[in-house]
Amino acid sequence: MKPISVQLYSLREQAEKDFVGVLKRVAAIGYKGVEPAGFWNLTPKELKKIVTDLGMVVSSTHSPWANPDNLNQVIEVAGELGIDLVACGYSRNEFKDIEAIKATADKVNGMQEKLAAAGVTLFQHNHDFEFERIKGRIAYDIYAELCPKVKFELDTYWAANFGHEDAAEQVKKFKDRCVLLHIKDGMFDKEHNTMVAVGSGKNNIPEIIAAADEKITRWMVVELDRCDTDMFEAVEQSYKYLVSNKLAIGNK
Repeated sequence: MKPISVQLYSLREQAEKDFVGVLKRVAAIGYKGVEPAGFWNLTPKELKKIVTDLGMVVSSTHSPWANPDNLNQVIEVAGELGIDLVACGYSRNEFKDIEAIKATADKVNGMQEKLAAAGVTLFQHNHDFEFERIKGRIAYDIYAELCPKVKFELDTYWAANFGHEDAAEQVKKFKDRCVLLHIKDGMFDKEHNTMVAVGSGKNNIPEIIAAADEKITRWMVVELDRCDTDMFEAVEQSYKYLVSNKLAIGNK
């Protein structure tokens, strides 16, 4: 079992009103870590202190999102947060065809090399379009071949591409590169694309987690992009499902 973190993008609406209150409630639920996506008027150092005082750690970060122009800032923030895992990610346009994928890969390879020299590991977070097919091949397979040193935070809901792919198979395929897993669930409804508490949707969560390499994957990170029910309740239900089923380790 791996420790459980939460992607704070899930709670962005609540964070806008009271970010420290969000962190306190996440800690009270039992999460061991948080993955920020924005600092909500805190400095990275301030965030780290609050998180540490609450008995948690920063598992990884989506802020700042790495790009070729801000790598010095990314390295500095990672140091202030006490982490070595930083994110990048791309739009549909940057995966629209093979030429676009090659251009994206070239950019990412350059970033990875500079960050690695500073002791920072670059991981990529995917969406559904990377798991669409181009000439019969999954776009992410093409990309992965072109970026052999970049690690992944595989988003296991998007990797299923609304049921067209098997998320557990995708984790198994990339398990030597998945330093993190985004554990996310939903009904595979592209028209009404909201998420549900982990364990109450169509993803086979036990199979997904079993497919990971325990020597490579460091954290299970819960994320819900949007939800029809109360977001905090869904975040808490996700925690309870994973911990009670011995699929992740929490503080409670």
